[in-house]
Amino acid sequence: MPHAPAVSFSPGAPVPLRSSNRRSILAVLPGRSHVREGAGVRWDHLRLSGDGADGEHSGDGGAGVGAAAVPLIERRAVARTFDTPEFRGMTFYEVHARSVINAVPKASRMPFRWTINPYRGCTHACVYCFARKTHEYLEMDAGADFDSRIVVKVNAAERVRAELAAPRWRGEHVAMGTNVDCYQRAEGRYRLMPGILAALRDAANPFSILTKGSLILRDLPLLQEAAERTAVSAAVSVGSVDPDLWRLVEPGTPAPRKRLQVCAELNDAGIGCSVLMGPVIPYLSDSPAQLEAAVRRIAEAGATSVSAITLHLRPGAREWFMAWLREHHPELIVPYARLYGSGAYAPEGYQRRIAARVRELAARYGVGAGRRGPSRHRPPKHRRVPAPPAPAAEQLSLL
Repeated sequence: MPHAPAVSFSPGAPVPLRSSNRRSILAVLPGRSHVREGAGVRWDHLRLSGDGADGEHSGDGGAGVGAAAVPLIERRAVARTFDTPEFRGMTFYEVHARSVINAVPKASRMPFRWTINPYRGCTHACVYCFARKTHEYLEMDAGADFDSRIVVKVNAAERVRAELAAPRWRGEHVAMGTNVDCYQRAEGRYRLMPGILAALRDAANPFSILTKGSLILRDLPLLQEAAERTAVSAAVSVGSVDPDLWRLVEPGTPAPRKRLQVCAELNDAGIGCSVLMGPVIPYLSDSPAQLEAAVRRIAEAGATSVSAITLHLRPGAREWFMAWLREHHPELIVPYARLYGSGAYAPEGYQRRIAARVRELAARYGVGAGRRGPSRHRPPKHRRVPAPPAPAAEQLSLL
């Protein structure tokens, strides 16, 4: 996929960011960051309509609170690079969003209507991420650019507070982490989530967070304060506990054992935390032994529940994942072509078998037992879970 080459520059000298409106100007904070010029970035076409028709194109779910045909982000942006190992090779585009609480398109199957996504692009660099396609609407590619060129809505907390106070807002549930992870690595520097959580807490507005990041524990006091006033829940995403597979497919994320530790600590602190076991990757993490190992560890972490989701390959994610598969598991190219064909989803029968196997394992290991509601009691860090009888060796049928 095309990727913008690094361009030499003189630190401290503003460089114009190319965009469709040709008016973006970059600034720089002396001593903290440098300016880079990258591939053209199209801001001006991102508009929000009152009915949310542009939701899928905005990448943020649709029309924001009070939005009516206004630009999603302003025409001026600040691009920064940081001289630290964890951000080497990355560019952050700091923008001021016009709206941050966004409506999910009416056609979506998601069980929530509103989302907050303070970032676009994700430093987790998961090779299968379904949100990759949304980067193309900014004239960036869905591959390396998605992992390394991150849009940061620096006024997210301010906008959330204002939108929660808008007369039209009805205090509905808000989901976070549903497009890209709000606790990705960039959050450690930009610290957008404390302000967002404080605004939700002050408005007593219910919310949930899905994350692969351990940084959520930084904000545990805010989560507890919010939970005293409204419904708060969390979920961590752990598709497999295989460390070798994790390093290959989720290179920018904390290890699965760390994410399960996050789950345990959240539950111990009274914040109900479940596990989204996803994605389950055909041929790589779907054997009975692999599924059982994951569910056993999830039970040990004290998750309130577990649900499985099978890998889906939408445009953008599909091309990037298949390129990765060709490099690391070329023997699976033909099986994947048979399994997915030209579509985004594995056959329904396969998905049902995976979900049923995970439900069965969750029942065996007692996932959710004794976790009916928030508790301030801190049980032992390690929970002993009796092992069930070992199932006969087999491989779930893919077709």
